[in-house]
Amino acid sequence: MARIELSAIRKSFESTDVLKGVELSIEDGEFISLVGPSGCGKSTLLRIIAGLESQTSGEVRIDGAQVDGIRPSARNLAMVFQSYALYPHLSVFENIAVPLRMKRLSAFQRLPLLGRLIPGRRHTERGISADVEKVAAQLEISPLLHRKPGQLSGGQRQRVAVGRAIVRQPVAFLFDEPLSNLDAKLRVHMRAEIAQPHRRLKTTFIYVTHDQAEAMTMSGRIAVMIAGELVQVGTPTDVYENPRDIRVAEFVGSPKINVLPGAIRTDGGLEVFGRSLALSTAGAAGVCRICVRPERIELGTGPFAGHVVHLENMGSEAFVHIGIDGMDAPLVARINDPRHLPEIGSSIACGFAPDAVRAFDSGGKRIDAVGQARLERVREIALV
Repeated sequence: MARIELSAIRKSFESTDVLKGVELSIEDGEFISLVGPSGCGKSTLLRIIAGLESQTSGEVRIDGAQVDGIRPSARNLAMVFQSYALYPHLSVFENIAVPLRMKRLSAFQRLPLLGRLIPGRRHTERGISADVEKVAAQLEISPLLHRKPGQLSGGQRQRVAVGRAIVRQPVAFLFDEPLSNLDAKLRVHMRAEIAQPHRRLKTTFIYVTHDQAEAMTMSGRIAVMIAGELVQVGTPTDVYENPRDIRVAEFVGSPKINVLPGAIRTDGGLEVFGRSLALSTAGAAGVCRICVRPERIELGTGPFAGHVVHLENMGSEAFVHIGIDGMDAPLVARINDPRHLPEIGSSIACGFAPDAVRAFDSGGKRIDAVGQARLERVREIALV
C-alpha cells in the first residue's frame, strides 16, 4: 500500500498546456477517482503517476520517495488499461501469470524448453499456479482459465485484466477508463466487481473515468479535472452538494444542474428574472448565475410560470422539461412518481426553496448565499 503525492505537476505538448500545476495527495488505501470531460488531462496524469509519461515539471512521490525518472516496473504499480492489453495467443491462466513469471523466474528459467531443466523452476511454477487460481476464484473466472481472450466477452476480459493486476500485489492500482468499452448494464455490474477487491485488499486505487456515475458510486473521494486543472476534490456528496465552481456544478449530476440568470442587488439581495429569492450575499453587485438541482425544483406552485416542452419517463422517475421565457434551455425537474405527469404543452408553475440555491459570480466561482434573516443576524453580531 502507498500514499501518493503529486506536487505542481505540469505537462505541455509544444505550446499546449495539458496539465496546469496539479496538486493532489492520495491517502494510503483510499479509492479516488479522477473524473472530468474528455481531453481534460486525467489519463495523462495517470500515465505520469505510472511512469509511462514524464511531466514537464513537478514531482511524484510514492510513500515519501520521489519516483521521477524511475522506470514504470520499479514503481510497483499495476495498471488496467481501457483496451485490457491481454495477450491474444495466451490463455487466461497464462495472461494472469505473466507478471509473476517475469518477477519470480530468471531469464534462463523463462526459456521455453531449457528453462524447465533449471533447478527451482517447478517449485516456483507451483507457487505461481496457486496464486493465479486464488485470484481467479476471487473474480469468479476459474472456469475460464483455459480459454483465450478471443473466446471471452468484454466483461470477462475486464476481469482477466483486473486479475492480472491483482496477482502482482502492487502498492497501488491504476485504472484508465476500464469500463468504457462495456455496455450500460455490464458497466453497472463491473462497478461492484472493481470496488469489492478494493475493500478486500485495502490497497490504493486511482480510477480515471469520464463517467460521473462510476466516480460517484465507487469512490471515497473524487477529483474533478477540467481543462488541465484540478478544480475540486472531495467526497461525492460534498462535490455534488457544494460545488465550488460552476463548471463542477454543471459536470457533476445527471441531468445537469439548472442554471438561471440572476443578479446581486446593491443591498446584497439575490434575484432571478427580477423576483427576490429571500437570499442575500456579501458578493459584489452585478450579474450572477443561480443553480438548482432538478430534484429540488417544485412543480405546481411557485413564482415562475412556463410550459412543458418535453417529458422523460424512466419508469421509477421522470424528468419534466419546462420552457420559461428568458431562459435559453428548459428548466428540468425530477419527479419521483411518474404516474401523474403533466401533458406536453400544458402550463405549469414551479419554484424552489432558498436552501436549494447554489449561486456563482460572473467568473463562475461559488458565492455564499444565506437567508436574509440570518444575514441580518450576522451583521448585528459583527457590530457588537
